[in-house]
This record gives sequence, C-alpha cells and structure tokens, in this order.
Amino acid sequence: MAGKNIIAVVGATGAQGGGLVRAILNDKRGGFIVRAITRDVQSAKAKGLAALGAEVVAADLDSPESLKKAFAGAYGVFCLTNFWEHFSPEKELTQAKGQALAAKATGVQHVIWSTLEDTRKWVPLSDNRMPTLMGKYKVPHFDSKGEADGEFTKLGVPTTYLLTSFYWDNLIHFGMGPKKGPDGVLAFTLPIDDKKLPCIAAEDIGKCALGIFKKSREYIGKTVGIAGEHLTGTQMAAALAKALGQTVRYKAVTPEMYRGFGFAGAEDLGNMFQFNRDFESVFCGARNLDVSRALNPALQTFEQWLSQNKNRIPLE
Repeated sequence: MAGKNIIAVVGATGAQGGGLVRAILNDKRGGFIVRAITRDVQSAKAKGLAALGAEVVAADLDSPESLKKAFAGAYGVFCLTNFWEHFSPEKELTQAKGQALAAKATGVQHVIWSTLEDTRKWVPLSDNRMPTLMGKYKVPHFDSKGEADGEFTKLGVPTTYLLTSFYWDNLIHFGMGPKKGPDGVLAFTLPIDDKKLPCIAAEDIGKCALGIFKKSREYIGKTVGIAGEHLTGTQMAAALAKALGQTVRYKAVTPEMYRGFGFAGAEDLGNMFQFNRDFESVFCGARNLDVSRALNPALQTFEQWLSQNKNRIPLE
C-alpha cells in the first residue's frame, strides 16, 4: 500500500459511495486506497466493506469535527448528502458546508461533490409552471445541492462538481418499477411525455468518480455530468418488457398527476421530472455519454443492467 493515496468516501455504505469504495478496491493496480466513512462501523454493510479490504471509519455529516478526523491525511474525498433520509434541503446545505469546511481544514487536494442543478436558475420562484415547494424551492433535492456548490467554491476547495442521473436502481428500491394495472398488464409510469431521461446504474457513478480522481488535474474546477443512457419512457418500457418476458406499457402521466400520487416526495419528484421534460436539451446536454464512457469504460446500458437486476424489481 506504500505510495498509494487515500480516497475518503462519504456515504460509503450507500449506492454512490459504495460503488466508489468497490471500484477502488477492485482497481488493484490503481494508485489509491480507500477509507470508507459511515456513521455506524458495526453495520453489516460496513463490516462487509472492511472484509473486502477497506479502512472503515466513523463520522457523522452533522459533526464537522468528526469529518475533519475522517478526512485527515486523505488525498481526495467523495462528498455527498442524502435528501431522502430527512427531506430537509436546509440540512443538506448545512451538511455540504460541513464537508467543504472539513476538506479545506485538512488540505484535501481533490474533492468530488455529488451534486445536481439548482433548477431555480431556469424556473424562478415567480414562475408558476410548477409549484414552489417548502417556500423557496422548485425541486428541493436538486436545488439544495446546486446551491451548496457555492460552499466548496467560496472556500477555494479544489472540487469537481459531479452531476448524477436517475438511478435505474430506483426501480428496485424506490417503488418506481412497473406496476400491474386493472387488466393485469404491467405499466411503467413517468411524467416526461416523449422526452429522454438521463439514467445510470448507481454502481457506475462510483466507477466514473474513480475515473475523475485518476485524472484530477483535468477535472478540478470543472462540472462533469454522467449518464449510462438517455432514454424515453417508451424505450425503457420496451427494455423492461424484453427483460421480464412480458408486456410492459409506458404510461405517460402529467406532472400534476404525478405530484398528486401522495407518496413521500411525490411533489418533489413530479417537479424534477417536469424540469427534465421542459428542459430536456439542458438536462441531457449536461450529461455526456462519451465523457461518461471515457471515465468508466465498463459503463452499463439499461439492457445490461436489467440482465443482472431484473429479478430484483418488485412487480406489483
């Protein structure tokens, strides 16, 4: 391990962070070793990462001092926040600031901040095409991350701003997979009309991040968007049908209908999909497939992801 730089990974037991931890561990000839940061080092996932060879350390995003200890001596840090854990944009912003301050204090040479667009730059609060949520956001889980970009910038932290995409894994864990209609036929529902949605396997986000760390000088100070494919709802339904061996219809609903579905976060996601629909060229344009594949030559297509994960998608 001598001579290898440490990459500290926030959210190491989650989808993005876990993908990066495994990517570093699997890159035997690479120049990095990994420090997996998690709140609970005794969790099954944390113990699993330790068994694979990761250094596992405890830190809490609500404790900047614990983050400083976890970042100490690291060359690079992968930073993120998880809106869906608490549904608080303000908490996301505070947690991002804490990570930026810890990175600055410990002299980290390269931060990758997993972020998203602040949609209010395109849809100001005065624009009523989509409702304003929580008083000052259009897409809270986007806007808070985009706003937090400034925390890294103003401190002069050497940062790459990584724009992620819709996880195909949401079909497994977030209840977004096909559902059986009254006629027994599966329907895949999205409020994006015939527009394309940038999507990616969550595991590939970590692999792309490793590609960025390997080319630090090229990417510090840059915004990089990644996706596995840009797909319409019809294309995704066709791929699902092929993988599952049964009919899957694409059910296009309006954002208004989606916002009214009533599950936690439905309004936020309805606005998110509407932003993607209304600003397709901006959203897809920011997530270059050629760049993504250059960073991660093993980048999966939806069909490839489905071949490995189709049996994990709950069909109701």
